[in-house]
Amino acid sequence: MKITEITIRHLQMKLKAPFTTSFGTFTNKDFLLLEAKNEDGTIGWGESVAFHSPWYNEETLKTNWHMLEDFLIPLILNKEISHPDEVSEIFEPIRKNNMAKSTIEGAIWDIYAQQTNQSLASALGGKKDKIEVGISIGIQKSIDDLVALVDEYVKEGYKRIKVKIKPGWDVDVIRTLREKFPDVAIMADANSAYRLSDAELLKQLDEFNLTMIEQPLASDDIIDHATLQKQLKTPICLDESIHSLEDARKAVELGATKIINIKIGRVGGLTEAKKIHDYCESKGIPVWCGGMLESGIGRAHNVALTTLTNFILPGDTASSNRYWEKDIIEPEVVAVDGYIQVPQTAGIGYKVNIETVESYTVDKKVYK
Repeated sequence: MKITEITIRHLQMKLKAPFTTSFGTFTNKDFLLLEAKNEDGTIGWGESVAFHSPWYNEETLKTNWHMLEDFLIPLILNKEISHPDEVSEIFEPIRKNNMAKSTIEGAIWDIYAQQTNQSLASALGGKKDKIEVGISIGIQKSIDDLVALVDEYVKEGYKRIKVKIKPGWDVDVIRTLREKFPDVAIMADANSAYRLSDAELLKQLDEFNLTMIEQPLASDDIIDHATLQKQLKTPICLDESIHSLEDARKAVELGATKIINIKIGRVGGLTEAKKIHDYCESKGIPVWCGGMLESGIGRAHNVALTTLTNFILPGDTASSNRYWEKDIIEPEVVAVDGYIQVPQTAGIGYKVNIETVESYTVDKKVYK
């Protein structure tokens, strides 16, 4: 295939409710949507998960657009590509900027799946026709508000509840949840809010039988996580620390993690995500797919990835209506009793509603 045209759009979608983590509160989601077209007119879609500010990592919406326009798109346009795995090789001279890379690569995977007349899940080697999903809940105004939300989602059938924690909103919160929901799978996500000196506090979480504690320490650390894991019964899951297969290998060998959260954007695309999945499977390290408040397009890529066999823990890919009044795909992603059916049609499996896309678009540029 040859990519002959690429369109980048800046979309702004209003969240149905504010989403708060240890590093900030979101009321709107600003993101880049990429539309790639090949020589026969087939269109593929990719989504950048970079936020408008460098809260999660160093990438932002604006830096992604810069990298795409000035470096990545020129490397891809009118270049013969036989398989999407080649994209990461083409981008190898460009250091990091994984979210920008993933934006193009995802669109090319979509085109490839359509051209080979298979679903994206099948193109990736997925084996599941439905995936288990959990829900991610931000920091609330009160513990009572949090309990009410968890009760709502448990009744809807979500298979795992993830709650954000930070200093001052941690042990008492988790204790209350465990008392109210003794049999529900619960995990705590710290988004790097703690330090190794907080080990005694974090050890208190061991009594609550958590599925995991996600990224408690610094976003670029694996050494201190290895030290902390030796002191905890609760499995540590790494998120922000893992950007590549090599990062995953080093973390596992050091004993810094017992579970890995694979986010497509964070690791640079579906090809690298598959490599990390395969390595973890060979080492007996379970993986799951984290969310970044994606629109339906990013959500569709997550659904496809989660069909790989070692995604044995419920991911963050909840229903579209959990976040948006109206998503940009049809049908919207829907979880029923904690499961999402995997679409079987060619490509990402959902139709992009261009009118809705344009209604959310605040900027747009075409590259040929």
